Amino acid sequence: MTTLTARVRTLAVCALLATATAVAGCGSEAGPKKAAPTPSPGTETSRPPTLAPGPQGLAPVFKNGERREKVVALTFDADMTADQGTRAARGERFDNPELIRALKRYKVPATVFMTGRWAEEYPAQAKAIGADPLFEVANHSYSHYAFTKDCYGLPTIAPKDMKADVARAFRAFEKAGVSDAVPYFRFPGGCYDRTALRALAAGGVTAVQWDVVSGDAFATDADAVAADVLGGVKPGSVVVMHCTRSAAPATEKALRTIVPALRKQGYRFVRVSELIGAQGSAR
Repeated sequence: MTTLTARVRTLAVCALLATATAVAGCGSEAGPKKAAPTPSPGTETSRPPTLAPGPQGLAPVFKNGERREKVVALTFDADMTADQGTRAARGERFDNPELIRALKRYKVPATVFMTGRWAEEYPAQAKAIGADPLFEVANHSYSHYAFTKDCYGLPTIAPKDMKADVARAFRAFEKAGVSDAVPYFRFPGGCYDRTALRALAAGGVTAVQWDVVSGDAFATDADAVAADVLGGVKPGSVVVMHCTRSAAPATEKALRTIVPALRKQGYRFVRVSELIGAQGSAR
């Protein structure tokens, strides 16, 4: 993948995050769960792994795992901005239960980066995703406002409000019934700077980016999305994808190619927490 191609694909992803008509979401049918309750994340034995603080105490940034073992983490952004309630009230759907069903059918673990506003809109689905042992719920901010200026047209949150915005998202997860969200954060638009990392540091979270862009933003060609993923994945990769019915309609279909192809190559699917746990504080 050339640098130019990667840049173009990254712009496509961030355009999805920034465009008012392109808000993504994940969904799962609500219903009784057979899995045993997960121990409280506050206990020492069940606490998800995080990276050590970065230089000068800044929040650490994780982009990919070690390149030794053939493991890959598929991640899905569940985006909904703070001011889009009227669109939801008019019937617009920001979820994609079919995609979650496909992941369950293929038995693919995944990490869902969810905004607090999305959890408020779809509390039953947020709870169902969080309760499923295949998945883990991570923080994608409450408002989906950018943490830097000039981030692909997204509204910007003030530095003094960043920590509170992240905390508000975690509270929204708890209110929806997600009791064990992992302490990972993905910046809206993928944009961050030292000010943003400093604001996150007090919350004890690890910032999670990616090293493979799926190209599913606005894509209608599932084969092209699959080719982007298969062409970019390396051992330890983190793939950024979206689950939405309107702005990334080809993603679920692309999984039908991606999953068996990567398994045929010897890859094992993991959640982000497994990659971070394997890397530990060495990064």
